[in-house]
Amino acid sequence: MKKNSKIKVVLVGCGAISRAWLYAATREKEIEIVGLIDIKKSNAEEKAREFKIVGAHIDTNFKEALNRLKPDAVFNCTVPEAHYETTMTALKHGCHVLVEKPLAHTLNHARKMVEQAEKSKKVLAVIQNRRYYNYIRGVQRFLISGKIGELTTVNSEFYIGAHFGGFRDQMKHVLLLDMAIHTFDMARFLTASDPLAVYCKEWNPAGSWYKYDASANAIFHMTGGLVYTYLGSWCAEGMNTTWAGNWRFIGQKGSAIWDGMNNFSAQKVVGCKGFIRKTRNLDIKFPHKKDENEGHWGLISEFLQCIKTGKKPMTSADDNIKSLAMVFAAIESAKKKKEIQIRI
Repeated sequence: MKKNSKIKVVLVGCGAISRAWLYAATREKEIEIVGLIDIKKSNAEEKAREFKIVGAHIDTNFKEALNRLKPDAVFNCTVPEAHYETTMTALKHGCHVLVEKPLAHTLNHARKMVEQAEKSKKVLAVIQNRRYYNYIRGVQRFLISGKIGELTTVNSEFYIGAHFGGFRDQMKHVLLLDMAIHTFDMARFLTASDPLAVYCKEWNPAGSWYKYDASANAIFHMTGGLVYTYLGSWCAEGMNTTWAGNWRFIGQKGSAIWDGMNNFSAQKVVGCKGFIRKTRNLDIKFPHKKDENEGHWGLISEFLQCIKTGKKPMTSADDNIKSLAMVFAAIESAKKKKEIQIRI
């Protein structure tokens, strides 16, 4: 592929989630969307009209579209159960792949996908778009700076009453499998640590509109002696957190709290006497305004550059599988009602 040529992309799975992808992709000058594929042709036609994608091939048969169009890359926006088959098909057809989270519906499938990407020498990355927001990177820089000392404990809370309708209402482990991957990946990203073990409790509260468990609490043991706790629910009405959740970071020299957006505060202990030691407020400087080239756009832009340069994206599947392992270990722990050791 010539470095200055456009990258031909086929997007498969034209449901609601594809809008965020297409909003970014249609503004990216290095992309030519040559195909839109969905099991319902009307979905693909609707997205072509909505985003004014002229000349793209519309189809319901993914393999035939790959053979006909011979794209450089595939954007996999299918439902989680279809991520494995769609990604493996694309890789075997010589395509780079950017896949919606979670990477796969099982850890074994995720391992095979990583192996196939390595075998095919193609980029396989996951749309963990949270890593690409400036304010999240600002929090990461603050934590790495050591201003509150080495981290010992991190707590996150995610509470949103989400009335999706559709497949999620009937999905098993809907919170852990569909959403917690975002928060778990953020925990790894922000703390530069990886999971070792987890104990998790999963349940479906009275009044839930989900068929299966939509709430969960989990305690993770991470590398470096860090303990990370997750509390979450998809059916919490009122007083919702941000989509990134509420966070508390406890270090050996102080603590910080963050609302998942642009409200961040931190204190450092400066006193050495007294029942509660004296503290002073610390400043954190990072952009409070979200830029258009963050999130999906930033991630897609990096993915394209990695295709051209051979570099590895920040959300490469061989790293993201560690976040996915947290999800499946939490589910296993909830099922077996015991702590589970996490092995990639």
